[in-house]
Formats: sequence, structure tokens, C-alpha cells
Amino acid sequence: MGFRWWTRSRALELGLVGQARNLPDGRVAVVAEGDRVACGQLLGLLRGGRTPGYVDHVVEQWGEARGGLSGFVEA
Repeated sequence: MGFRWWTRSRALELGLVGQARNLPDGRVAVVAEGDRVACGQLLGLLRGGRTPGYVDHVVEQWGEARGGLSGFVEA
């Protein structure tokens, strides 16, 4: 089970839409939209140390939902 798949599964369990995608430098960008509490829960899971793979840093950025997303995809 990979990090993006794991993130997608947790996001869907929380009712979020968005994506987890690889960046050219090896990092993973996660964009999630939905209830603020659910987004905070996903952020907590990402920081929780029980993710597959190695996560050494999580940066959060909050903003207005842009809409237009459906489901949660691995890109």
C-alpha cells in the first residue's frame, strides 16, 4: 500500500474530495476539500506517523474551496 493510495482512502473515509499527486522532486502534494473538521482530521493523520512510506515534514495551507472536484484521485 503506497502513500497516495493510503491518503486517498483516508480522505474518502472522511468524505473529502481532492487529489494526492507526486511532484517532480519526490514530494507528494495533497489537496483536500470538504468540511473543515474533516480536513483537519486528514491533516492529523498525515502528521500522525502511521502513514506508509516516510513523511518527514507536512506543510499546510488553508484557502477557500475552489470546487469542481469529485472523488479523491491519485495523480
